[in-house]
Amino acid sequence: MKRFEITNKKASFNYEFKDTYVAGIVLNGAEISAIRDGRVNISESYCHFVGNELFLKNSVVTPKREHDTYTAKDYNRDRKLLLNKSELKKIYEQVKIKGMTVVPYKLFINERNLCKVVVAIASGKKTYDKRRDIKERDIDRQSKREL
Repeated sequence: MKRFEITNKKASFNYEFKDTYVAGIVLNGAEISAIRDGRVNISESYCHFVGNELFLKNSVVTPKREHDTYTAKDYNRDRKLLLNKSELKKIYEQVKIKGMTVVPYKLFINERNLCKVVVAIASGKKTYDKRRDIKERDIDRQSKREL
């Protein structure tokens, strides 16, 4: 069985990760088969609290077939993330700090065929940090080419 994984590269470029958590995700209908086919986009998504629950917002799961009307209507809906109460409390306490946010970093299907999301507590990078990351990446590429 091939391993399925989607990474939010934009998040790792724009944010510095402090802590990560693995959360389950509530899916409806044919969404899981669409995700297995790779019809999901989490690059523009983010997490927010509603009451004591954490939701994934702006994650797009396009329907596998056009006649999947149930999924076609709500391809951009909020999806609930499943975490323990203690984990939710830790995340909420860290997010209350100014400049901290919760960002979905990776979406994968584990060995039990369950869809999981890795969420990271992150702070935004400054422009000079982003330039430094680009410079380090270019240096690594050059060193690999020379070998």
